[in-house]
Amino acid sequence: MELFPDEAHVRLQSRRNGHYLSADENGVEASWSQHRASLNAAWAVHRVVRHGRTFVLLRGGAYGRYLCYTRRGARRGYRILTQRSYTTLRKHGVMWEASDSEDGTGDVVLRNRKCSRLRTSWIVEAIPPREDPPELPEVAPPPRMPDAPMRVRTPPVLRRRICYMRADDQAELDALVWSRLRFNGRSVSNLSDELAAALGEANSQNITLCVQAGYRARLTPLVIDLPDNERTMEIVVFTTGSEAAQALVYPDVDAQ
Repeated sequence: MELFPDEAHVRLQSRRNGHYLSADENGVEASWSQHRASLNAAWAVHRVVRHGRTFVLLRGGAYGRYLCYTRRGARRGYRILTQRSYTTLRKHGVMWEASDSEDGTGDVVLRNRKCSRLRTSWIVEAIPPREDPPELPEVAPPPRMPDAPMRVRTPPVLRRRICYMRADDQAELDALVWSRLRFNGRSVSNLSDELAAALGEANSQNITLCVQAGYRARLTPLVIDLPDNERTMEIVVFTTGSEAAQALVYPDVDAQ
């Protein structure tokens, strides 16, 4: 459909409740949100053709994981929308077919390859690209301790494994050459600093990070703090200013 050109960024607003489909910060679930100007509500279009049928895959602009249908964990008669990696052509839960709602509104109906249509029609909003990459968020300060002498439960520190590789300037990847490090916390700025040090870069501004959520997933620029979980992440590192880095597209979620 014209509303879903390949590699474009879109928002999906429910006609039923007016909220936006959003990737939750836990990196696993998808839910409704009123926050329009958010990377979590931005989805990149990834079109594929299987046996003569065109499917639309929706890759989250925040963490690069794909919108997926599942019944696992849902109450009987219900379905759940989640974020999943895209590792195999048999991942039918991430494949959607889009069609006109045929009610004169121009809305879109999404049907999953594994199920019937979702229970709402969608207003599809195109998101224009930014001219320049956004700055990474600053590192959040530690929680302020109260003056009173009392025990305060501090949030646990998330620990995860980062698998990373350095891509060449033409975005060529070698799937066999992955390095690993252990990373504490969620700060993408801290992660950029640690990866720069591991790669022998004097300044983290010399590198650009992308996340790859599965072997068949497209790359997503990582410009917000990591999801609130301890799952392993695969990071592809580009040289800032290289041909490959300049080809990356960043959605302008603040555009009206």
